Amino acid sequence: MTNRDAKRGENRRAFLQMSAAAAAAGALGAAGVEMARPVAVRAQSNLTPDAALKELMDGNARFAANKMTSFEHDVEMLKAKTVDKQEPFAAVLSCADSRVPVEILFDQTIGHVFVTRVAGNLVTPEIIGSLEYGAAVLGTEVIMVLGHRSCGAVKAAIAGKSVPGQISSLFPHLQAAVDEAGPDVEATTKANAKHQAKLLRESSTVISQMVKDGKVKVVAAYYDLASGAVTLLDA
Repeated sequence: MTNRDAKRGENRRAFLQMSAAAAAAGALGAAGVEMARPVAVRAQSNLTPDAALKELMDGNARFAANKMTSFEHDVEMLKAKTVDKQEPFAAVLSCADSRVPVEILFDQTIGHVFVTRVAGNLVTPEIIGSLEYGAAVLGTEVIMVLGHRSCGAVKAAIAGKSVPGQISSLFPHLQAAVDEAGPDVEATTKANAKHQAKLLRESSTVISQMVKDGKVKVVAAYYDLASGAVTLLDA
């Protein structure tokens, strides 16, 4: 690539960013909606854990209001930028449910969010290892454990009926939440998200130390499928 080509790419990137921001601001202003303007997030940026969490929640506000901006990014440019490395600013432990597309509901795009998914958004050794990699190696500043409305894994754990194959292997991980809040599905789902976040903070020596050092924030949240809104849960 020549210097001229490189410069042209930089100019195009800057133009796209400004255009996306202007379009979003104009649409929101016309609709009379007060909403935080998206920032130009870059992996390994100087975001603090609190700022990284705010970027996720601001993105969800845009998603819930049908004012998304992430699809305006130049996908070809993003793919080229992330071929050799990834530098996400946030990590999300989500349920495997097909109705919970993490990047979309936080209005983020390629390379921004490190996602782990398992039915019931459970903390297992494999999940811990993955999220430790995200925090210690990739530099994610916030980790969110995300439960959601109408979670099938939670419903099955509450029912406690015989199920085929290894589906029942999920139940022991959910039992603490069932004991605390069952048979209310929403309450149990929220209790589970908080329980898994606490487990992650305490059972991972890597993440627990990073939390103590103020390098990472671990939070629990709940996604409402109907409204599209994500709500942070008290620890």
